[in-house]
Amino acid sequence: MISKTYTPQEIEAKWYQYWLENKFFASKPNPDKEPYSIVIPPPNVTGVLHMGHMLNNTIQDVLIRKARMEGKEACWVPGTDHASIATEAKVVAMLKERGIEKKDISREEFLEYAHEWKDKYGGIILEQLKKLGASCDWDRTRFTMEPSLYDAVIETFVRLYNKGQIYRGVRMVNWDPLGKTALSDEEVIEKDVQAKLYHIKYPIVGTDGEFLTIATTRPETIMADAAICVNPNDERYLAYHGKSVLIPLLGREIPVITDEYVTMDFGTGCLKVTPAHDLNDYELGLKHKLPVIDILNDDGFLNEKAVLYVNQDRFAARRNIVKDLEEAGLLVKMEEYKSIVKTSERTGAVIEPKLSLQWFLKMDEISKPALENVMNDNIKLYPSKFKNTYRSWMENVHDWCISRQLWWGQQIPAFYLQDGTVIVAKTKREALRKAQHEMQLFALTEEDLTQDPDVLDTWFSSWLWPISVFDGIENPENEDIKYYYPTNDLVTGPDILFFWVARMIIAGYEWRGELPFRNVYLTGIVRDKQGRKMSKSLGNSPDPLDLIEKYGADGVRSGLLFSAPAGNDLLFDDKLCEQGRNFCNKVWNAYRLVEGLEVSNQAQPSSNDLAVKWFNSKISQTVTEVQDHFSKFRISDALLAIYNLVWDDFCSQYLEIIKPAFGSPIDSVTYQSTIEIFEKLMALMHPYMPFITEEIWQAVKERKAGETICNTSYPVAEAINIQVLADFDILFGIVSKIRETRNTKQISPKTELPLAIKTDEPARYQPLEAIIVKLANTSKIDYVTTNVENAISFVLKADEFFIDLAEELDVEAELENAQKELAYNLGFKKSVEGKLSNERFVANAKPDVVEKERQKLADAESKIKALEETIARLKAM
Repeated sequence: MISKTYTPQEIEAKWYQYWLENKFFASKPNPDKEPYSIVIPPPNVTGVLHMGHMLNNTIQDVLIRKARMEGKEACWVPGTDHASIATEAKVVAMLKERGIEKKDISREEFLEYAHEWKDKYGGIILEQLKKLGASCDWDRTRFTMEPSLYDAVIETFVRLYNKGQIYRGVRMVNWDPLGKTALSDEEVIEKDVQAKLYHIKYPIVGTDGEFLTIATTRPETIMADAAICVNPNDERYLAYHGKSVLIPLLGREIPVITDEYVTMDFGTGCLKVTPAHDLNDYELGLKHKLPVIDILNDDGFLNEKAVLYVNQDRFAARRNIVKDLEEAGLLVKMEEYKSIVKTSERTGAVIEPKLSLQWFLKMDEISKPALENVMNDNIKLYPSKFKNTYRSWMENVHDWCISRQLWWGQQIPAFYLQDGTVIVAKTKREALRKAQHEMQLFALTEEDLTQDPDVLDTWFSSWLWPISVFDGIENPENEDIKYYYPTNDLVTGPDILFFWVARMIIAGYEWRGELPFRNVYLTGIVRDKQGRKMSKSLGNSPDPLDLIEKYGADGVRSGLLFSAPAGNDLLFDDKLCEQGRNFCNKVWNAYRLVEGLEVSNQAQPSSNDLAVKWFNSKISQTVTEVQDHFSKFRISDALLAIYNLVWDDFCSQYLEIIKPAFGSPIDSVTYQSTIEIFEKLMALMHPYMPFITEEIWQAVKERKAGETICNTSYPVAEAINIQVLADFDILFGIVSKIRETRNTKQISPKTELPLAIKTDEPARYQPLEAIIVKLANTSKIDYVTTNVENAISFVLKADEFFIDLAEELDVEAELENAQKELAYNLGFKKSVEGKLSNERFVANAKPDVVEKERQKLADAESKIKALEETIARLKAM
C-alpha cells in the first residue's frame, strides 16, 4: 500500500539511491544493442545549479531515459569544465583571504591551491544534478583537466601546429585588464549603457583657427590617434583632404585621410582612427599604413606612449582629459548617448580591444566540413531556424585566439630557446630532443628551454569533449569511441552554437572524419514572467534546489517542460511547478483509488470491457503522437500529450467509467486490465517524472529484487480501434452536453434526466448506454424517429439528442431569457447590416475584414432562426 499523501522528498532520496546502488545508469559497449549516447555540456567547476541547467539537463534526462527503456545501450557521460578564468579568479580570491598574493608564489604552488579548491567545490553542481534525477553514468564522470583529457588537448595543439594550422602573431583581441588575459568572444558580455559622447576640436594645421570636430565616447584614447578619416564624398570636408590636424592637448600632427568606411550621417562625419584600441580602426590602419600606438598597459593604466596622464587608470584619465579639454576650449559639447559596452563575463571589467602577441588557430579551411554538413542536414539543428545564424557565423569565421594569460589550464606546449626560437612539442624532453636532433643543438639542456607561460582557451579542450570523454584522441581505436561515437543528440543553448557546437563539429571532422552528433536540440532561455533573463543580479532567479524541496523534482521537471518548445524562451512561473506537483498528486490519488478497490470474481460488465478497449486504443494513439513529437524534438508537446492522456482520458473518464458504486467490488478482469494500464502509463511518464513513476510501478505488483522501471520496455503503439475511439468521442460529447444543460438550467447532478436519440444507427449507441447512464445520470435512453416536442436538443455528427425538461423547466423564465437573447441578436444583426450597407467600408476595408462581417451576419441570422423556433415551442407549452 502506498501512503495517503505523496511525499516527494522521501521517495526521491530512496529511489535515487536504489538506482545508484544497482548501477542502472552504467553503460558499456554491447554489440547486441543499438548505442545511444549523449555527452553533458560540461558545467564549470565553479558553477551551481541554475534554471538554465535545470531545463537543459531535464531534457537530456528525458532523452536518455526513453532510449534506455527502448532497449538501447544508453550512455550519458557527465563531467565538468575547468573554466580557466572563473576558477583562477576563485582561487586568487581564496588566496587573498589567506593573506597570499598570486605574484608571490610559484606556478606550481598556485596549481596546488587550484586543485585543492577544485576538489572541495568542483563537484557541487554534479551532486545537485542528482537531486534533479539525472541518470548519468557517474562512473564515467570526466574533467577537462584530468590527465588523459589534458594530454588530449596538448596532443591536439601539437598536431595542428605541425600541420601549419596554428601560428603565433600579433592581432587585435578582447583584453580583460582586470584578469590580464585575452578573451574569446563568448567570454564577453555586451551591456547597454548610458554613455557620454564628447565632441572635441582638432585644430587644422596651416589655418587660422579652423578645426575639425570629432565625436567619441573614449577621449582618453586620443593620444593614440593616427589619423582623422572622412568620407571622400562628404562635401563638408572636401577642402581638408590631404591636410593635417593636431591632436588636442598633445599637439602631435596627424593626417586627414578619406575612406568610404566613414558614415556621413553619424556623429560629425569625422572619425578619429586609433588602430591600437579599436578593431575596425586597426583594419583601417592596415589599409592606410598608419602607425599603431598602444598607450595602455595590460592592467588598463596609461603608459609612457600616451605622454599625458601616464600611470593613470583609463577612467581616471578620461575624467582628467575631459576637464583639461574644457579648460582649453577644445570641448565643443557633451551629450548623453546610448551605447554598448563590452565587459568580461568573469571579472566584470570593461573590455579593451588590444593588439597582443597570441596563439591562433586558422579557421578558414578547417571549418568547411562543419558548415557543409549542417547546411546539408547531416547534422540537424532543432529548430532549423538557427541554420541561418550558423551559416552567417561560419561563412565569416575568423582565426581563433586560443591562448590565455593564466596559470589554471592546459599550458601551451611551446618551448623557447634564448634567441626566441620556438619549438612545439608535447613535453620539454621531446622539445629538447627535437632541438638536438633536428636543429643539431647537441649542447642544449632542458634548462635552456622555457615553456610558454600561457594556457589554452577553455573551449580548446571542450571542443574535443565528445571525442576526449571516450579517450578518442590518443587512443582512436579503443572500444568505447568505436561504439559510442558519433553520439546521438546534443542539448545546449543557442548562445554557444558557434563557440562550442560549431567547434565540436569542426573537431569531429578533423580528428574522426565524421560528425560528433546527429542532432542538436537548442533550448530557449529561461526568463521571468516579465520576459527578463533570469540572473542573480536581478534577483529574479529562484534557487532550483528550493523549488525541488517545495514541489518535488518530478513537479519541477514537468513544470519546466510544460512550456519549453525548442529554441523558444520559457517564461518561467512558479505556477508551472505547481502544475507539475498537482499532476503528481493527481496520479498518486488515482492509484490510491485503484489500489483501494475491493476485487471480486464477478463477470466483467460489457461497459468495462468496452472502456478497456477504448483506453488501450487511446494509449496507442498517444504513443504514436508522442513518438512523432520526439522525432521532431517537440519534447514539450510530447509531455502535453501524455498529460492530457493521464489527466483527462484516464483520471476524468476511464476511472469514472470503471469505478464501481460506493461499497461495491470491481470485477477482477477490469481490475487487472487497469493495473496493466497503470504500468503502461507509468512507463510513458517515466522519462519526464522518474521518481513517482518508479514508486507506483513498484507498487502495482510484486517485483523481484533489482527490478526497476528504468529498464522496463517503453510502450509501443498496438492496434488502434478507430471505431471505438470515434464512438467514445460522441459518448463524451453527449455527457458534456447533458452536464452543460444541468449547469445552465441549475439542475442537480443527482436528478435523473431522460435522453432520446434520433438516429438511423441505434446499434451504435446501445453498447454505450450503460456508460452514458452512469456518467450523465440519465433515467432512460429512448430511440426516436421524429423530434421530441418541448425538449432541449443538440446535434452531434448526424444525430440529434433530446433532453425532456418538462418537469424541471421554468417555462416563463426560459421564455423571458430567449426573448432577451432574440432582441440582442436582432440589434446585433442590424448593426452588422448597417456596416455592410456602407459602400465606403466595403470598398476600403481589407477583404478578410469584410468577410468576417458577413460571417457575423450569417451567424446572427442562424441564432435568430433557432431562437424564434425555441420561443414558439415555449409558448406552446
